[in-house]
Amino acid sequence: MTGTAAPFAADDYRARMERAARSAAEAGLAGLLVAPGPDMVWLTGYAPTAVTERLTLLVLAPGQDPVLVVPTLEAPDAAKAAGASALTLRDWTDGKDPYAATAALLAAGGRFGISDNAWAMHLLGLQKALPGTSYASLTEALPMLRAVKDTAELELLAAAGAAADATFEEIRKVPFGGRRESEVAADLADLLRRFGHSQVDFTIVASGPNGANPHHEVGDRVIERGDMVVLDFGGLKDGYGSDTSRTVHVGEPTDEERRVHDLVRAAQEAGFRAVRPGVPCQEVDRAARAVIADAGYGEYFIHRIGHGIGVTTHEPPYMIEGEEQPLVPGMCFSVEPGVYLPGRFGVRIEDIVTVTEDGGRRLNDTTREMVIVD
Repeated sequence: MTGTAAPFAADDYRARMERAARSAAEAGLAGLLVAPGPDMVWLTGYAPTAVTERLTLLVLAPGQDPVLVVPTLEAPDAAKAAGASALTLRDWTDGKDPYAATAALLAAGGRFGISDNAWAMHLLGLQKALPGTSYASLTEALPMLRAVKDTAELELLAAAGAAADATFEEIRKVPFGGRRESEVAADLADLLRRFGHSQVDFTIVASGPNGANPHHEVGDRVIERGDMVVLDFGGLKDGYGSDTSRTVHVGEPTDEERRVHDLVRAAQEAGFRAVRPGVPCQEVDRAARAVIADAGYGEYFIHRIGHGIGVTTHEPPYMIEGEEQPLVPGMCFSVEPGVYLPGRFGVRIEDIVTVTEDGGRRLNDTTREMVIVD
């Protein structure tokens, strides 16, 4: 993972690691094994400059000091991480067995949560060193590990959302008609960086019939007058994510295009209004989906209503049918209904929303009305 580390101190990381170890015990786990990636960044502030075949692994267990197993040649960088003073570094040199070194830290017959992005060779190496251990995906075992944000995290997410909003306010001023999707996407990336993003994760520009593909890969299609254009963009600013979507129109829209856009806007509002503590995640999806289904477009809303966001732009919780996890103040996620008419056009409107004590608060504030561009 790249991106500027968030401005947290060692005590913040110590508290996170302690909480993660307690959560592991409550889930019946002997501990957590965290590979390089977003979980390690969130827990320690450490992001290796390159992830290689050499084992790097954070070991967390109840009643045990956190230990970061790290290659000797990378130990100096690991020691500079913001959370390094809250853990013990245990380095290993080339030619030694890193799995044996790690196994010494683990309960021989324990069940451990392990990062989803851990390499198979590392998991298999641990299983060989300790045949009696078993493992569960960290997302499955502790899906809410990073889901509830503290005040500082919420401020960073709000700042990332404001930067994405500033990007939209600028992009709506640029010419669309007669330019390629790839050119507008490059403008979006440049603007995100201008407004403080260190990492751009995606810049979807889906014009005309391409808008009917929610994850359209930007191409060389020339945007034409009369096109609806779905814009979906985001990335990381100061280590925390932004993600917003707006749908603009090149020139005056047809009555049907306005009607569909108004429908999606109403659905987005319904999803937002459903956000409050204690409500199951699936109810946010249901609220927005009902608006679209009642208007006869249900079959054209083909994805979940939203996903969590934090140190990555997609993470738990997921706003989807079947997810009964109750909403908790501090959770942050997207609310992004869409209607996609194959071969014709699509509309999506997306805000990041955080759960408050009595409802929800949007972290994106640009207009949700139809925006006309040149």
